Amino acid sequence: MRDVSRLAGVSPMTVSRTLADPGLVSQETRARVLAAVAQLGYVPDRGAGGLSSRRTGFVALIVPTLTNPNFADTAAGLTQAMRPRGYQPLIGVTGYSVSEEEVVVRAMLSRRPDAIVVSGMQHSPATRDLLARAGVPVVEIWDRPEAPVDRAVGFSNYEVGRLAARTLIGLGATRIAGLGPERTGDVRDFRGEERLRGLRDGVGQAGLPDDRILHHGRAASAFAHGAEAMAELLRRGGAEAVFLVSDISAFGALMECRRRGVQVPEDVQILGFGDIEIGRQCVPRLSTIAVDATEIGHRTGRLLLGLLDGEADVPNVIDLGFRLVLRDSTAPR
Repeated sequence: MRDVSRLAGVSPMTVSRTLADPGLVSQETRARVLAAVAQLGYVPDRGAGGLSSRRTGFVALIVPTLTNPNFADTAAGLTQAMRPRGYQPLIGVTGYSVSEEEVVVRAMLSRRPDAIVVSGMQHSPATRDLLARAGVPVVEIWDRPEAPVDRAVGFSNYEVGRLAARTLIGLGATRIAGLGPERTGDVRDFRGEERLRGLRDGVGQAGLPDDRILHHGRAASAFAHGAEAMAELLRRGGAEAVFLVSDISAFGALMECRRRGVQVPEDVQILGFGDIEIGRQCVPRLSTIAVDATEIGHRTGRLLLGLLDGEADVPNVIDLGFRLVLRDSTAPR
């Protein structure tokens, strides 16, 4: 910083002010300082700055996977909202593992994040205690808990499943299946499980059999999950319509049908969740229940900035909802 100050002809304190809050110095001074920073390749020591300001400039973002484009879009939205204020995300991946989430949360807390964003509301007791005692804003995303650790931005996964049931019933299906991952062990897709629970309740309340809700394989982070689950469903006699807990699984299921000569939607209708890009481009195009993954990131970022600025009227839960998108993989029977 002293080197920058000498080259720019200003004091080290002026360099510090320029980098911390450019609005505190004149445009001419800011231009000189930034030119010196660029010429010298200077990178501020945020760790040292954090000792006095108690701000580190990063937000911990904990997601189950990066192979699902929805979570990448959420990370992009969070970054877009917070980067203008100097915040950057530090991303941790849990692989849908309950125990790994605790490891990641501990690792993040050791780096003193200014806030924590974590996917879902189902945590181990130890993880929930860590989040509750973190001393920084915590936002749970991609779900709508009744009692969040601190704040939440998302939607009801259970109601997603209910909408799937109403949609497929409305299209004339009477034998409806749901495909998702297993419900046991350390690796759990709790949000996917909630979607299937909503589907089961919706189908059952309509007086239709709910015996084709299949929990197969590990959490759905690869196309193969949907292909394998669909193969198992066909082995058990199939169904008229199938709801899968993610578009990744739905695409895999669609490809399995193509390999076996099962026509979609004539022989079986397929409805996914998430509205990822591949579902809009495949043939037939996937019907889905869409959420705005980028907006989840945007709204989370704006909420965090309000909390970090000490605003008093920041909401506890923001419900962004979801919408039905019918394309070619479903049709009235």
